[in-house]
Amino acid sequence: MVAYLDYNASAPIEADVLNYMIDIYTNNIGNASSRTHQYGAQAKKIVEQSRKTIADILGVDQMEVIFTSGATESDNMAVRGLERYAKESGKNHFITSSIEHKAVLESMRYLQKKGYPVDFIDPDEGGRISADAVIGRVTDKTVLVSVMHVNSETGIIQPVWEIGDYLKDKEVFFHIDATQSFGKLNADLRETAYDMLSVSAHKIRGPQGVGALILKRKKHLREYITPIVSGGGQEYGFRSGTLPVALIGGFGQAAKLYDEMGLMRREKNRAIKQKLLSAIKSTEYVINGNPDYCIDNTINISFQDVDAEGIFVATKEYYAMSNGSACDSGSYHSSYVLKAMGLDDKRIREAVRISWDYDTEVDFSELVAYVKGQQEE
Repeated sequence: MVAYLDYNASAPIEADVLNYMIDIYTNNIGNASSRTHQYGAQAKKIVEQSRKTIADILGVDQMEVIFTSGATESDNMAVRGLERYAKESGKNHFITSSIEHKAVLESMRYLQKKGYPVDFIDPDEGGRISADAVIGRVTDKTVLVSVMHVNSETGIIQPVWEIGDYLKDKEVFFHIDATQSFGKLNADLRETAYDMLSVSAHKIRGPQGVGALILKRKKHLREYITPIVSGGGQEYGFRSGTLPVALIGGFGQAAKLYDEMGLMRREKNRAIKQKLLSAIKSTEYVINGNPDYCIDNTINISFQDVDAEGIFVATKEYYAMSNGSACDSGSYHSSYVLKAMGLDDKRIREAVRISWDYDTEVDFSELVAYVKGQQEE
């Protein structure tokens, strides 16, 4: 059986989550916006229970949870939703990092092409941006700072707490893409000051096609965000469209299960990382990203003189791995994240991203055998 090692792209759905969704699809046929009968009321109850679950996990108000189709839509709403306010207020300067998800980067480039000044902060060689570098770019014209919590390619945790602490009393909005950290670093998210937060269900073993934007009710933010999807005014007017009740129900269930298993998950994920590092110690490799700031379920490794594409082809009967973000429509591009870290082209071509979960069962012997064979030629 092929070991699935691409959890950062998408995690397999949890059996209990899927069964819960099947029950919703089978027995709850109503539209959550239908107010005149019990089917609509039951559908709304499921939606609101999931909203409460996610709000409680993050320590926010239920009304601050806006369901979307996923973190890509949430990121677009957070960034592009401020365009009108930026134009009208004159606070039109945006700050982000050069290693963000494409949803943030492309939204920022869209604004840049329209004349809005945008600063892209590069990370150090360890894959981490400097909080001081971000803070140093803030001016009285800055409207938004957007920085991800955990990078999907390297697993490196970014200094969002320090940035949020600085911005919390400033007239600057702070957005965090928490796609890779929600469920894994919930305690940290509860302690971090932010105004908007993007999350997605399929990274925490929920269904694909649903996520949320946490949209705080402070700093008059909700008055300034312009919805990017118009229609019937669902989700407090911020995201119109018929709510996918089963997807939202599955999201809430997955978030609950992930949060309840937090400590056990982290310990087992650490053990799998140590198993991998022990297995590859006889090979020549370098870890891409500072291990001191890396999340437990992810590692990015360059095996010296072994092309990553060769590894994928040669070991595809044993492992499902990748060499970067899954946001490029399946096409191969040299990693912009590793390039921004200043790594050379050879090391980037040799980079393999491996990501897993607590119940992953894997024997790394085939990987080691292929790499050693190539390095000994």
